[in-house]
Amino acid sequence: LWGEPLAAVDGHIRRVRAAAKAQGRDPRFSVSFRPIVADTEEAAWKRAAEVLEQVRENRARLGLPLRDHQPQNVGSQRLLAAAEQGEVLDSRLWTGVARLTGARWNSTALVGTPEQVAAALGEYYRLGVSTFLIRG
Repeated sequence: LWGEPLAAVDGHIRRVRAAAKAQGRDPRFSVSFRPIVADTEEAAWKRAAEVLEQVRENRARLGLPLRDHQPQNVGSQRLLAAAEQGEVLDSRLWTGVARLTGARWNSTALVGTPEQVAAALGEYYRLGVSTFLIRG
C-alpha cells in the first residue's frame, strides 16, 4: 500500500484478509512513506513546506499540471481522493505533494519529530502492516 489514511489501510487489510482466508492464505502487508523528520515538529513542517515549493517549482518549470489531475491507476485515485479530504490526515499523514502531483508514485509523507513519526508508523503496525518502505 502507499501511505494512505489509517481507516483506508484498515479497510484494505480487512478486505484482503477476508478474501485470502477463503483461499487458505495469510498475506503480509507493506506500506510506503516518504517521511519528513526534524528535531522539532515546527522544523519538520517547515521542511514539508519547502519540499512542496520545490515540487511546485519543478513541475511549473517542466510544464506539468499542478491541479485537475485525472490519474489512471487506482492507487493514485485513492491517494488523490484522500488528499482532497485535507492536507494533513490522521495525526501525521501529509498529502501536499500528492495533491500537487496527482498522487503520482509514493507521494504522501509522515511529518514530525523522530518520535512522532515512529508513533505514526506504530499505528499502521497495529493495523497489521508488517513491512515499511521508508523512501526519500
